[in-house]
Amino acid sequence: MKFTFVLFCIGIFKIGFSQIVEEKGPPENIKSIIFKSDKQGDQFPIVKLGQTIQLSFDDLYADEMDYYYRIVYCNYDWTPSRLLKSQYLDGIDDLRITNYANSLTTLQPYTNYQLQLPNSQTKFKITGNYVLEVTDSKGELLFSRRFVVYKESVQVGLAVKTSKDVKNLDKMQRLEIIIDAPDFELINPKQDVKVIIYQNGNFNHSIKDVSPQFISGSQLLYRYEKETSFEGGNEYLWFDTKEIRTASNSIAMVESKNRYYHYLYPDEIRKGQPYTYNPDINGDFEIRTIDAGATNSDREADYSFVYFSLPYNNEIGLDNIYVYGKFNNYQLTEENRLKIDQENQLLQTPILLKQGFYNYKYVKVGDKNQIVDYNYVSGSHWETENNYTVLVYYREFGKTYDSVIGMGSASSQTISN
Repeated sequence: MKFTFVLFCIGIFKIGFSQIVEEKGPPENIKSIIFKSDKQGDQFPIVKLGQTIQLSFDDLYADEMDYYYRIVYCNYDWTPSRLLKSQYLDGIDDLRITNYANSLTTLQPYTNYQLQLPNSQTKFKITGNYVLEVTDSKGELLFSRRFVVYKESVQVGLAVKTSKDVKNLDKMQRLEIIIDAPDFELINPKQDVKVIIYQNGNFNHSIKDVSPQFISGSQLLYRYEKETSFEGGNEYLWFDTKEIRTASNSIAMVESKNRYYHYLYPDEIRKGQPYTYNPDINGDFEIRTIDAGATNSDREADYSFVYFSLPYNNEIGLDNIYVYGKFNNYQLTEENRLKIDQENQLLQTPILLKQGFYNYKYVKVGDKNQIVDYNYVSGSHWETENNYTVLVYYREFGKTYDSVIGMGSASSQTISN
């Protein structure tokens, strides 16, 4: 009896202190990971139950290695669920990725891998948070990506408003949310309904654990002044290497040796400067090439080292500025950290990237607390165009998982008072 009690306590401890399932970055040979739905503008897959999503990635070893995929189900806060695979999958996973092909006429050889989900062997039974894991033939995890499956059981209205905080009028954007459930009974919504708000599809930049402010009939209303506010930030910087041998407005010089080398013009520190509209794709990237004969960018786009640089000053410092965008999954790695170039007084780093159109920005990480300051270099403005996504989670009575019952989105292009 005492032994059983100890096991029960250990189980409670493990459940209470479950760690968040983070997205794992790939090894150096895996590049250009794209994981999206077919919907234009989506940076990560948020799909209705039954809709398809696509994974693409390159292996620079070009050895046609065997790679496998498996699916993990998570709670709304991305902690591991206790569900069995048979409860959330129709079919099986841990299967080999069989759709792959080698690159054609590129200086950098690679093998491109493609996977579609759901497929004939792996389908999803329920809505919620999922993680796709890609492994090698030994079962070792190479990288992982999150995705969300939902149903439209409730209607989600989202509006972007200017801030009511006088101190932050010039840089904040505030969201008002209405969840309407005329045909879906929400029992105890204050406790069982959860919302997560994402800015520009960035899992690292979100607001969660916000309860409805008011309940009116079948509607849950979120009209907070601060709790649902984001800094507007600034429009992303960009460059385009679709013409890999040619310089452009953002590319100062191109070299060709054993590989291509693109040197971007040094970027300005935009903090404190007036807002200037610059169309972007909110941090995303698109693989493309217009080289003669290229009909398939997945296999015919080449790679180049792209040199990013900022002018050095004492305020910025040496060790804590990173290049940031969807191309590196908004992760802070040694490859993306700027290093000092003493001769030119620049902070600089080269990153190996596939041909295409890229958005990026520079972020600063605090020395002591390691908190990311997204707008230290770029500045923040209420006018900036951003996309916002709201996901609505609900744990029905008697269920042991968090289903996604609705999704809403809005652009700050329609911002109003």
